[in-house]
Amino acid sequence: MTGGEKLPRTFFARSTLAIARELIGMHLVHDDGHAVRAGRIVETEAYLGPRDLAAHSSRGRTARTEVMFGPAGQAYVYFIYGFWNCLNVVTGAAGVPHAVLVRALEPLEGITDRTWGPGLLCRALHIDRRLNGVDLTGDVLWLERAPARAPPVRIARSTRIGVDYAGEWARRRWRFFDRASAYVSTAPARGRARRSAAPAGAGN
Repeated sequence: MTGGEKLPRTFFARSTLAIARELIGMHLVHDDGHAVRAGRIVETEAYLGPRDLAAHSSRGRTARTEVMFGPAGQAYVYFIYGFWNCLNVVTGAAGVPHAVLVRALEPLEGITDRTWGPGLLCRALHIDRRLNGVDLTGDVLWLERAPARAPPVRIARSTRIGVDYAGEWARRRWRFFDRASAYVSTAPARGRARRSAAPAGAGN
């Protein structure tokens, strides 16, 4: 299921909005040395700090946000609500704290838990703060292109989720998702139930 072309660092050192859109359909892979877990990205959100008040980096350069300042192609993993880890991909030019939050995955390999939310997917892929700052072009946690035979994605966009506090920035349509996927965090649960009940080999 894995083994596709890894995304090079040059992929990440570009426009954050373009990357957030292009990550839809890419594969996220974690090899923890004991097991390989992989999923197809179906939902992302772009954060363009420090001006973007929804971004963590809007509060300045701190120990928590240091990794967001680059270089591009690193993982920014943060911990919230005393329970959830969330994975971001650091993007753009060095010194500019931009990142893309990975919000949902379709399971591909080695995943048995739910993946339709940023905290859920990190738990399913065993991603936690120990991976904060890891090189996403390496051999532990990486992104790769989908195989040529993969179905095309049907990209839609909307405002980001849970950022009402950010004023005018909350109205930016910086959330991207595959509207054909039942694993998008806002998709009806019945669609995921049908996918879970499908026989082996069905789907992608």
